[in-house]
Amino acid sequence: MGFFMFQKLPSAYFSGVRVKDITPQLAEVTVPFKWFSQNPFRSTYFACQSMAAEMSTGLLAMMHIHQRTPAVSMLVLHVNGSFHKKATGITTFKCEDGDRIKEAVEKAISTGEGVTVDVVSKGWNDKGELVSSFDIRWTFKSKHKV
Repeated sequence: MGFFMFQKLPSAYFSGVRVKDITPQLAEVTVPFKWFSQNPFRSTYFACQSMAAEMSTGLLAMMHIHQRTPAVSMLVLHVNGSFHKKATGITTFKCEDGDRIKEAVEKAISTGEGVTVDVVSKGWNDKGELVSSFDIRWTFKSKHKV
């Protein structure tokens, strides 16, 4: 995964965004507070938090479209972030919407139409406190009608 991130997502790689855990139902991605991810207020820059949140949802999307026939395209349509606490350590973003993403992919394949799904990724600090949350709208579309 490190080489993929370095090659395809260099800003996430250099910011320290890393995959912690992934199953078909959930994905956890971490981002540390460090020099490359900081803002002037001594916390993790919102864009780095957004990268980690989006990655936790995007990994699930990629997992569910991987090697599908027909192929399925995916695209983020909307992102909305809310910030609850200063991110000063490692923030772990968790998305548990893998089943909802899978259903959207299946529907896109079966209907040949574009399908959107709203998912949530929440970032937690080491103390178990909510740092930020992101609502992300994905769209899936079969590349060939069935």
